[in-house]
Amino acid sequence: MSQIQSASEKLDFETHHMLLQEPGMPFADVSAQVKTRAREINKDAMMLSWYNDHLGEGYPNYECTHEKPFWEMFAESRGYNLKIVVNEGEYIFFYLKL
Repeated sequence: MSQIQSASEKLDFETHHMLLQEPGMPFADVSAQVKTRAREINKDAMMLSWYNDHLGEGYPNYECTHEKPFWEMFAESRGYNLKIVVNEGEYIFFYLKL
């Protein structure tokens, strides 16, 4: 029987921190810059989920009673192995390096 590992247990798990200097940058622009960074790390990186602290919103957005937000559980269940944190947590993006 195989056992599913959490993303933090994987050997190729990475967390990268980005600092964006433009205050009030539209989310689409932030997302585009993060995508560029993710693709520099792994050319086939695929975004799984994200969190926008300014709006208190994440994707996918689903109400659940678990101790973690759904957007984080969603990424974990799909084996994310790349996390990009922007401006010390203003935005968090979860990617899968293929």
